Amino acid sequence: MPKAAAATPAPFEIGGHMVAPGSAMTVDIPVSRLSTDTEIALRVRVIHGKRPGPVMFVSGSVHGDEIIGVEIMRRLQKAISPKRLAGTLLCIPIVNAYGFVAHQRYLPDRRDLNRCFPGSARGSLAAQLAHHFTNEVIARCSIGIDIHSAGLHRENLPQIRISADRPVANELAQIFGAPAVIVANLREGSLRQTAVENGCDVLLLEAGEALRFDELGIRIGVQGILRVMAHLGMGVKLPRKVGAKSIQSRRTMWLRAPMGGIFRTTKACGSFVEDEEVVGYLADPFGDTDIPVVTPIAGVIIGRSNLPVVNQGDALVHVAEVAMPGTAHHRLTEIEEAALADGLFDEDEIV
Repeated sequence: MPKAAAATPAPFEIGGHMVAPGSAMTVDIPVSRLSTDTEIALRVRVIHGKRPGPVMFVSGSVHGDEIIGVEIMRRLQKAISPKRLAGTLLCIPIVNAYGFVAHQRYLPDRRDLNRCFPGSARGSLAAQLAHHFTNEVIARCSIGIDIHSAGLHRENLPQIRISADRPVANELAQIFGAPAVIVANLREGSLRQTAVENGCDVLLLEAGEALRFDELGIRIGVQGILRVMAHLGMGVKLPRKVGAKSIQSRRTMWLRAPMGGIFRTTKACGSFVEDEEVVGYLADPFGDTDIPVVTPIAGVIIGRSNLPVVNQGDALVHVAEVAMPGTAHHRLTEIEEAALADGLFDEDEIV
């Protein structure tokens, strides 16, 4: 007997719009008006596949100065054909448009959007934006990837953060193939916590620095999202296999400045360090004192400050303790080489 054709999914409804199967549409979900009477909307690119499958979101710029997700999603969409897609992909490259245009982390009310979920229809501006995202995006999805970067004057090694006791998220984190997978507690009011409460598993990608693009982070982000989609059977082209198994960590530590001064780091992100190893030096402006900054744990540097001028207590270097330290350096090198060797998608390579 001939094989039965897969049922065509129904149109996808979001924000009062209907997106036909096998098509893409940008939907504006009104959020507020500025004092200039300019409307601000939550813009969602809906790619609704011609075949049934999971509904997944990818979000960026929840913090307005963390812009790397915009470039990741620009490249990602070149690799996806609505006519071959199974399921639905929601791309929201700029969640916090207010902070994005102002090059600022927060909203105009100085609230951190990632501490305001699930939000409120009648609350602060941040709460209302969180409410729209929760009800229009999270509530429709079973999986999400939320893209962040380090803050100003810091950089992060590309890493996936997941919650403990979430087997689906843990499986997808390994598929993603970032250099590091960090098990981190949920934070009250975060997008990730609200997603878990709505039955949606979220991978949080950290990569690069605020207001900058990082090529390694961008490539790992695009390739990782495509790997996850391919694993979920969403009908996308599978990129090059991951170079090696991600390092795993359940404990991280920020090394902080014991005094104010000028910090000179001696270790890059991705460097493996032994316990009691020097990761940099802190001096006074005349060089009369020069204090070594030492890590008390062995692991991999997953973040660091790029600002030499520091105050006492400032975070300098972020170290993740790793389960298999003997192979960590080799695995990180393989992952980076594989990511940078994979060619970017050209328009004629769209699947």
